[in-house]
Amino acid sequence: MKKLKTVLGIGAIAVASFFIIAADHIDAPAVAGGNSDITDFYAFQGQNEDNLVFVANLQGLLSPSTTGSATFNENVLVEFNIDTDQDNIEDLVIQAVPRNGKMYFFGPIAPAQTGLNSMIQTNALTGEVDITAYGSAPVITTNGGMSFFAGPRDDPFFMDFAQFSEIIAGNATGFNSPGADTFAGTNVMSIVVEVPKSMIGGSGTINTWVESKRK
Repeated sequence: MKKLKTVLGIGAIAVASFFIIAADHIDAPAVAGGNSDITDFYAFQGQNEDNLVFVANLQGLLSPSTTGSATFNENVLVEFNIDTDQDNIEDLVIQAVPRNGKMYFFGPIAPAQTGLNSMIQTNALTGEVDITAYGSAPVITTNGGMSFFAGPRDDPFFMDFAQFSEIIAGNATGFNSPGADTFAGTNVMSIVVEVPKSMIGGSGTINTWVESKRK
């Protein structure tokens, strides 16, 4: 097993029965513009209502011309944290690690340790998927009721940063309808895992957040 130390922990608290997102594009100074920078985290009920879907997007503001060469960093672990008993400490983790053109997924499993340091749970490999190439049809694999994807996607987050700046400056009181999508035409690198709720358990309400951790 390999020990990794956190360099970034951008997360959101999400209640499983709702669609919750958190966004942060190039705002973390230590990783801004790097390939461990988390832009968005999504947690929502799947089309199959017995499943939950977790999505971590990294490397925001990729232009179409640079997306083809964008890669996941093999020294970075992306970890979905799941708190099932409302104490804000992860009870389960799902870990995603890239190696040689594939993304490997471990868990959900109880973490070897909680907090900022993590151990890859190599005994809990639950799936792997080829990383989808830019412009290709998405590659999705399934195993044991779980589904997995990794690769470039259009950035789904909508934000009018120009109008936001005007509001902050006191020059406007609200957003326009419709606004201008600052992220239109840009891409992100996405990691997606769909998990049966039965594999998570708990009281029916969870807190969840995502971290990227560097070796």
